[in-house]
Amino acid sequence: MLKKIIPVLFFFAVLLFSALESKAGGPPGPPMGPPPCWPPPCSIPIDGGISLLIAAGVALGGKKFYDFRKK
Repeated sequence: MLKKIIPVLFFFAVLLFSALESKAGGPPGPPMGPPPCWPPPCSIPIDGGISLLIAAGVALGGKKFYDFRKK
């Protein structure tokens, strides 16, 4: 019976102490300097990734359609 209780108590002790340790940290310090991209003329280049994703989808759809028509 004791061999079953010890691992459970150990597990809960680890959870308790990890929760106490995470609450012990203070608030973050003030930010250093301006934001990395300000004013916002610098934009995030998402066109390259989206166009590659669309091209891959079209290629996969074309192959699926070709295999379907081949049957």
